Amino acid sequence: MLIGILIFDVALVAWSLHLMQEAFDQQEFSLMLAGTLVALSAAAMLVVYFLMGNCMSYLTQTSQLPY
Repeated sequence: MLIGILIFDVALVAWSLHLMQEAFDQQEFSLMLAGTLVALSAAAMLVVYFLMGNCMSYLTQTSQLPY
Protein backbone atom coordinates (compact mmCIF):
# COMPACT_ATOMS: atom_id res chain seq x y z
CA MET A 1 0.00 0.00 0.00
CA LEU A 2 2.86 2.37 0.77
CA ILE A 3 4.30 1.94 -2.72
CA GLY A 4 1.00 2.95 -4.30
CA ILE A 5 0.71 6.03 -2.09
CA LEU A 6 4.32 7.00 -2.82
CA ILE A 7 3.73 6.70 -6.57
CA PHE A 8 0.58 8.79 -6.26
CA ASP A 9 2.47 11.40 -4.18
CA VAL A 10 5.28 11.60 -6.74
CA ALA A 11 2.66 12.15 -9.45
CA LEU A 12 1.04 14.91 -7.38
CA VAL A 13 4.37 16.63 -6.80
CA ALA A 14 5.23 16.40 -10.50
CA TRP A 15 1.85 17.89 -11.37
CA SER A 16 2.32 20.71 -8.86
CA LEU A 17 5.76 21.50 -10.31
CA HIS A 18 4.22 21.58 -13.79
CA LEU A 19 1.51 23.96 -12.57
CA MET A 20 4.08 26.21 -10.92
CA GLN A 21 6.20 26.28 -14.08
CA GLU A 22 3.17 27.25 -16.14
CA ALA A 23 2.33 29.92 -13.57
CA PHE A 24 5.81 31.35 -13.83
CA ASP A 25 5.70 31.33 -17.64
CA GLN A 26 2.26 32.93 -17.86
CA GLN A 27 2.63 35.19 -14.79
CA GLU A 28 -0.58 33.79 -13.26
CA PHE A 29 -1.08 33.75 -9.53
CA SER A 30 -3.97 31.27 -9.62
CA LEU A 31 -1.81 28.52 -11.16
CA MET A 32 0.87 29.13 -8.55
CA LEU A 33 -1.75 28.83 -5.82
CA ALA A 34 -3.08 25.62 -7.39
CA GLY A 35 0.42 24.14 -7.56
CA THR A 36 1.05 25.01 -3.94
CA LEU A 37 -2.24 23.44 -2.86
CA VAL A 38 -1.50 20.24 -4.80
CA ALA A 39 1.96 19.98 -3.19
CA LEU A 40 0.47 20.56 0.27
CA SER A 41 -2.15 17.88 -0.31
CA ALA A 42 0.56 15.39 -1.29
CA ALA A 43 2.48 16.15 1.91
CA ALA A 44 -0.69 15.95 4.00
CA MET A 45 -1.56 12.58 2.52
CA LEU A 46 1.81 11.16 3.56
CA VAL A 47 1.46 12.61 7.07
CA VAL A 48 -2.01 11.12 7.47
CA TYR A 49 -0.80 7.74 6.17
CA PHE A 50 2.01 7.55 8.71
CA LEU A 51 -0.17 8.81 11.57
CA MET A 52 -2.88 6.28 10.79
CA GLY A 53 -0.28 3.52 10.47
CA ASN A 54 1.02 4.29 13.94
CA CYS A 55 -2.50 4.54 15.32
CA MET A 56 -3.60 1.26 13.74
CA SER A 57 -0.52 -0.59 14.95
CA TYR A 58 -1.15 0.73 18.47
CA LEU A 59 -4.78 -0.34 18.36
CA THR A 60 -3.98 -3.83 17.09
CA GLN A 61 -1.32 -4.30 19.77
CA THR A 62 -3.61 -3.22 22.59
CA SER A 63 -6.51 -5.30 21.33
CA GLN A 64 -4.41 -8.47 21.54
CA LEU A 65 -3.73 -8.11 25.25
CA PRO A 66 -5.30 -10.90 27.35
CA TYR A 67 -7.84 -9.86 29.98
